[in-house]
Amino acid sequence: MSKIAQYLNEHILGEITSAKSIRQRFARDGSVLSITPELVMFPRVTNDIRKAARFSWQLAEKGHILPIIARGGGSNQTGAAIGKGLVISTTAHMDKIIHIALKDKEHYAHVQPGVSFKALNDVLTWHGLHIPTFPETASYSTVGGAVADNSGGKMSGQAGLTGDWVNRLEVVLANGDLIEMTRLNKREFSKKKGLQTFEGEIYRKIDGLIEDNQAIINDKLHEVNHDNSGYARIKEVKRKDGSFDLTPLLIGSQGTLGIISEIVLRTDFVSTERTVLVAVVDSNEVARDAADSLRGVDPAVLETIDGSVFKAAVARGKVYPFTKPDQVEVNIGAVIYMQLNDFHDRARGRKLKKAIKQLTKFNATIITSEDHALEELESIREVMSTVFLSETDSEALPALVDGSYIPANRFEEFSIAMTELANKHHITLPLYRRVLDGIVSVRPTLQLDKVADKQKIFKLITEYGQLVDRLNGTFIADGGEGRLKANASYALMDEDVRQMYAQVRETFDPFSTLNPGVKQPSDQRVLVEALRSSYDQSDFAQYAPHI
Repeated sequence: MSKIAQYLNEHILGEITSAKSIRQRFARDGSVLSITPELVMFPRVTNDIRKAARFSWQLAEKGHILPIIARGGGSNQTGAAIGKGLVISTTAHMDKIIHIALKDKEHYAHVQPGVSFKALNDVLTWHGLHIPTFPETASYSTVGGAVADNSGGKMSGQAGLTGDWVNRLEVVLANGDLIEMTRLNKREFSKKKGLQTFEGEIYRKIDGLIEDNQAIINDKLHEVNHDNSGYARIKEVKRKDGSFDLTPLLIGSQGTLGIISEIVLRTDFVSTERTVLVAVVDSNEVARDAADSLRGVDPAVLETIDGSVFKAAVARGKVYPFTKPDQVEVNIGAVIYMQLNDFHDRARGRKLKKAIKQLTKFNATIITSEDHALEELESIREVMSTVFLSETDSEALPALVDGSYIPANRFEEFSIAMTELANKHHITLPLYRRVLDGIVSVRPTLQLDKVADKQKIFKLITEYGQLVDRLNGTFIADGGEGRLKANASYALMDEDVRQMYAQVRETFDPFSTLNPGVKQPSDQRVLVEALRSSYDQSDFAQYAPHI
């Protein structure tokens, strides 16, 4: 055991280890990168995190950097949950639901960061509530990770991203101080700025930074809901009424500004009834037009999936209602998935009839939950999980460029350009689109044991980012840029925006101890060295198909 591990074990209630087997297990997350930490810590209480942060700060004051990497379920796909130094894993002990407020006018859930999204929503559902922004990986990804990444899921078209549901945060700062972040009125904010502490210094500096860069914030930042790059939510920190809230900065910060130790989130009423429609059409172009026409139905979920994904699944033996041997052969150009969550059967019925009428214009093959089991139709939506589970050790479908926003009026151009990009790199790039919020995911098939395919990774990320930007989209829209996409993301920013983000980071983390290398440009050679020679989802296989 290292001297640092032994020292910290003497001062915390949780556990810390330098065992090689544990460190190797925490060297990977959901990305194509691998970085082995020096230590792994399993805090039992917030005070454990504070002691680790304070120790790291004291070392940094003496010129020795011990980076701290906050980690939830390890599902992050951008390399933000790995790093050299001390990984703090919250899932072992800090996974409690502290309180659910049912008597208040507005209902809230107060949780520790390590609780899984599924566990929280399972409990909330008993009370007729939920948090609708749960990500696809809800079975094993944590609430803390979803907040730190500002991720969303299939219902985000209506509900927004996870950060939109955060009311308050308890955060451990880089020096070990503990602060609560929520919206302060003008008088409360003035008191905070008067504090002669690190917290007070942060409030003063961020206020000054906003004042000095107001023109940049107004003119150059995207609409906040569609930009997770850097610290774009600085736009939400200070309002015209003088109120001030640091919470937006921590949302999507991927552990670079502080370590989230407790979270209070709003909840909403949940409907346990749902109606599902699946439509098969001839092409992605038809799917785009048909799905756009379905917006007026006001569905809870509306997605389009490239037909090539279904063809790959069928080749592996999967059977769907529209591919059964006794069915008339259907050309699977693309598939539309629509879900209605209205509380009343009559409302869902009216919407379903309207949707079917709309789809007849597009010569669609239509299947609904009125004639098929919900589970059967929901399995159609999860087709990509079948394809993601590669049948060979070398073949992989990593999440390199998931989570970009493409404006609806530019999606046709985007589709054409994606075909050209796929042909250029000799790969397939099937598209998965959340129609209601314009979020697109793409999974290239690569063989990471081949040098040529490894070389494609960063070229593909860069060219994809440039394409999205050229179409007035947002490269980093659902989830953060992490390590993997940071260089491509920051290359799209103006220099004054980059400098502002660097000042935000320096304000919170003057010694660069919080997740260095994440959400900032880095030497690409270092990233290339960190690439895995193989990529699999074995760490999360027990949770399939949610991978």
